Order: sequence, then structure tokens, then C-alpha cells
Amino acid sequence: MLAGRSEGELAAVAAEIAAGGGEACVARTDVTDADSTRSLAVRALDAFGQVDVLVANSGVAGPTAPLWEVAVEDWEQTQAVNVRGVFLSCRALVPHMLDRGSGSIVVVGSMSGKRPLVHRSPYTTSKMALVGLVRTLAAEVGPYGLRVNLVSPGPVDGPRLDAVLAGQARQGGRTVEERRAEYVEESPLRRIVQPDDVADAIVFLAGAGSAAVTGEDLNVSVGITMH
Repeated sequence: MLAGRSEGELAAVAAEIAAGGGEACVARTDVTDADSTRSLAVRALDAFGQVDVLVANSGVAGPTAPLWEVAVEDWEQTQAVNVRGVFLSCRALVPHMLDRGSGSIVVVGSMSGKRPLVHRSPYTTSKMALVGLVRTLAAEVGPYGLRVNLVSPGPVDGPRLDAVLAGQARQGGRTVEERRAEYVEESPLRRIVQPDDVADAIVFLAGAGSAAVTGEDLNVSVGITMH
């Protein structure tokens, strides 16, 4: 079940899944809207009959600026997508999982939920909030057979990281290449996180191989964060 705001991107992923022999259903969803997330839950259950795994991966980077220069609407939008969106998605689907007595929820956060990220206070605040949400929900639903975990990626290669690096470069008077090199130097593995690195961690936490894991915060940060 694919959910998101961009119908074009959803359709492209659905076609990729179909080409690999899988089945995909697409639902245009705004995770900040309670009615939209409820509709997603209904469509998923209608299409597949049950939900085994929820991956809460929606997120925005938010503005890059000192806190005192951040517009209120930018702050609120970042919290709405990154925190409220996870809350509403879980709220819509957890009751079904409770009825079944099983399920795995994987929330995608960030290593920035555990360390400062200068000029990114809305983003870091939202990602730190997810640590508390995941641990508390894991404690609440564990007795019913559900697991809840967090994946905290480091800098993930792709367009979003490029945009963030550009903003940080402007604020810090450096080039994008210099900022990227700083991340690489900070990593014991001397590289940037790749999307497949994050996907592999999510698959692990979603599946039976992590049956004894809940309430955890798994860093996928090429060693930049180790706590």
C-alpha cells in the first residue's frame, strides 16, 4: 500500500512493484489530515484485508535558519508533517493491529533527533519528538503483540540532502562540496548513507528476524552517531 502526496511518484513506484511481480495499491494521502489517514486505513484494509506493517516515512526537511529567524508557519508545518503525521498514521492503523494481536510499526526519524544540527531547530525538534513517541507507543502496544521501532538515518544521498547541504552552505559561508566532505570525514566508514541502507534496516525491523526488538532507535548513520 503506497501513500503520499505526489501521485506521479506513487504511480512510478507502483509500476516498479508490478514489474517485479508484486501488487501495489496507491492512495494519495496527506498525513497531517486525520480524515485522510483514516481513509488510507480503510483503503488498505479493503485492498488487502489486513495490515502487517506500517512504515511512517513521511517527512519534510524544514527551513534552514537560526531559530530566531524561522517563520512560525515553517516551524508549524515541520512539526505537522514530521510528528503529527506519524501520530495520525499510527492512530488510524493501530486499532486494527490490536484486534489482530500482531504488527510492526517502523518510524523513520533522523540521527538529528539525538544531536544538535545548527540552523535546523524545527527539524531536530520534530525528530527528537519521535524518540519519545516510539518508546511510549511500544510500551503501550507491546502487551498486545505489536512492536514499534525507530530508524534514525544519517545524511542520506539524494535530492533532499543536496537541498539541505545548499542551505547549510549558504548559512555557513561554505560550498556544498565542503559541507558534504565534512559529513564524509565525520563518518568512520568515510561515506554518505545510501537509500538502500535505510530500506534494509526498515525491512529488518518489519520482519520476523527482529521479533524480540521493540522501542529501539536504530542508527543508520555510517557511524556519525553511535548512541
